[in-house]
Amino acid sequence: MKDKFEIVVSGAAQTGHCCQSIKKICKEVGREIAKQNCNLVTGATTGVPYLVAKGFKETGGFSIGFSPAASETAHIKTYKLPVDVFDVMIYTGADYAGRNIIMTKSADGVIIICGRMGTLHEFLTAFELKKPVGVLEGTGGAADKIRAIASGPHRGKWKIIYETDPKRLVKKLIKEIKEEKGRNHKILK
Repeated sequence: MKDKFEIVVSGAAQTGHCCQSIKKICKEVGREIAKQNCNLVTGATTGVPYLVAKGFKETGGFSIGFSPAASETAHIKTYKLPVDVFDVMIYTGADYAGRNIIMTKSADGVIIICGRMGTLHEFLTAFELKKPVGVLEGTGGAADKIRAIASGPHRGKWKIIYETDPKRLVKKLIKEIKEEKGRNHKILK
C-alpha cells in the first residue's frame, strides 16, 4: 500500500463569495497537504485551487493540474488559466464538466473549500464514486451547503468529513484514505 496519496482540492475559481480569510485558509491547506507528503491535484484554475497550489508549492510539494483545455495554448489563451504552480499538466480536452469527472476519478480523496456549481459537481462525483471527501465548513459557497445536501436520501455509508480547521481536515482525510486502502488491501489477500 502506498503512503503518498493524490488529494484533489476543489473550490471556487472566483472567491468573492468566499469567507474573508479564504487566501490564508487555502495556503494553509496547501502547505498541510505538502507536509503530509501527498500530491496535490486541482482543476488547474484560478481562485481556491490556485491559492492552495501556491501554498503547496511554497512547501515543496508536487502539483498536478487537470485542464479543461486540449492544449497549453488553449489553457492559457482560451480558458485564461494559470500554469505556473503545476509540475504536471494534463490537458483533458473535456471542458469543465468532463475535466471534473476525470480529475476526481484520479484522486484518493477530495477536499472541498468554498465553491460554486463546479465544486458541487466535483463533490457529487466523489460522493457517487464513494471517495473520501473532506469539507472545509465556514469557507462559504458550496462547502457550507454540502452537509444539508448530503443528509438527504442516499445509498449507504459515505466517507464525508466535516471540519472547520484546515490542518485537522487534511489529517482526518488522509487517515480515512489510509483506512480505506487498508480495507482494500485486506480484500486482495
